[in-house]
Order: sequence, then C-alpha cells, then structure tokens
Amino acid sequence: MISVVDTAAHAWRAGAQTVSVGAVRRALAAKFHAAGLDSPELDARILVGHALGLDHTALAAAEARLLDFEEADAVAALARRRLTREPVARIVGAREFWGLRLRLDAATLVPRPETETVVEAALAAVDAGGSRARRLRIADLGTGSGALLLALLTELPNAYGVGTDTSTRALCLARENARHLRLTRAAFLACDMAAALRAPFDLIVSNPPYVASGDIAALTPEVRDFDPRVALDGGSDGLAGYRSIAATASALLAVGGIIVVELGAGQAQAVAALFAAVGLAPRPPRHDLNDIPRALLAAKSAAGA
Repeated sequence: MISVVDTAAHAWRAGAQTVSVGAVRRALAAKFHAAGLDSPELDARILVGHALGLDHTALAAAEARLLDFEEADAVAALARRRLTREPVARIVGAREFWGLRLRLDAATLVPRPETETVVEAALAAVDAGGSRARRLRIADLGTGSGALLLALLTELPNAYGVGTDTSTRALCLARENARHLRLTRAAFLACDMAAALRAPFDLIVSNPPYVASGDIAALTPEVRDFDPRVALDGGSDGLAGYRSIAATASALLAVGGIIVVELGAGQAQAVAALFAAVGLAPRPPRHDLNDIPRALLAAKSAAGA
C-alpha cells in the first residue's frame, strides 16, 4: 500500500541504506496527497517525527540522516494506519486544544479547533460579568478528554470544575489530562450529562452529541469510523442531547449563571428555542472561523430563577 516508504526497509535489508528522513517524509506526503487526505504535508511531518521520536526542530535537523530498518518499519506502520483514514491525533494518541496537549483514546472525541469557539464564548461572558479571578463553579457535561473544562480552568485561576461522562474510560483519560496539566481544581464524575450534579453552577459548558442518526454514515471516515458513536449520535433530529441539557440547566444554574453549548450547522434556532422554553435567555450565537454559528450562550436571570 505504501511501497514508497517500504523502500527504506527493503534497502536496509539489502545493505543499501540510501533512504533519508527527508526523502521518506516527502514520499509520504506525496502518497497522502494522492490518497486525498486534507493535510498531507503536515500529516507526514507529524507521523515521521512521532515514529522517530523527533519534534519539529529535530526532524528538520535530521533531514539528511539515513533511516535504519526499525525506523523505516515504524514509519511504514504509522503511514498504513493513516491511509485507512485513522486520524493523526488517534495514531499519536494526543491532540492540542487551546494550547494544551491532551491525551486521547478510542473512548473520546478528537478535540477540534471549532470547539475552541465554546471556550471563547464562555470566557467573553465571564469577562462581561467581572474579573476572571473571581470564584466560579463550572460543569462540563459530556467532558470526554476534559478539553473544555481544562481549557477554562487554565484561564480562570480560582474556578473549580466538574466534568461528567457516561464513559469511565473517558473519565480516566480526563483525570490523567488534568494531572498532567496540574489542574487539581478539576473533578470528574460518572453520570449521564447532569444527572448526578448538585446546583448551583456559575457556568455550564457542553459539546453534546449533535449529529442526526441518519447523517452519521455521510461523515468523513476519520469521524464516522473512529469517533465513538455515542459522542456523535444526537438522535433522529440531532437535538436529543440539547433536550437533556435543557431539562436540568435552569435548576443547575445560579442566578446570573450562563450555559454555553457547541452547535451543529443549522441548529442555532432550535437549540435557542429549547433553552428559552425553560426560562433561560439565549443570546446570538458565536461563529467559528468558517463563519458557522458554533457556540450558543443562554443566561439565567432573576426572573428565570
């Protein structure tokens, strides 16, 4: 499948070590490009660096170095995985989110850049209400790797947060990410969304499942075949997760508290209506870098208490 890269191993076996790190990286990028992958050069650089244990700077410095047999086999094995459309983040076991390196496994979504829009919207709302240094209680419903909660805790020095998830594997990974980041103000709890939480919270965030069940088959292979279905499937209309959140959000929020949820494309109006129906006041959605309404905020006023 990747004969260009396998050439390195073949050459080593024949005693002709003629394939350099740079040549393999370029060949891999060309193979990924031919396969229609979105970022072939970046993927090749990350995977070659991961196989060889080199960061970006060290990889550049090693361009002319020849690969040995074990190295060539390691690169080829990772390349084969990528050509099955396994995401690079899953292959290397980590992804950067909000400047934080988070570990991943099969129980969690790969955090995506558009989800940072939820963090941006939440921090803007916190800023509008006072100092970031004030004490806040945060809940992250369906926390997965802990991405939203941990990003917020790095920005809010006196906040305390709890992340919930139905997957104990995901919660173990979120705890590990919190320990690695030395965020002792994070706790994690096994339950469905907010089922085991006790009010009040100043801020609730969530990236719930929001893909309509019938649309999952049309997702890219990287998502459809590798993200956990439970984290994708939002029911027949994609709104089941939002209904669950809306059912408890008003009771969980302190007066003046806010909730911020990630949206799927075209869901802003329907989700706003769900929150308005339980006495919360929706605000205009925040758009991501592709100008898609991506994060919806709703507030609890004294009248909605």
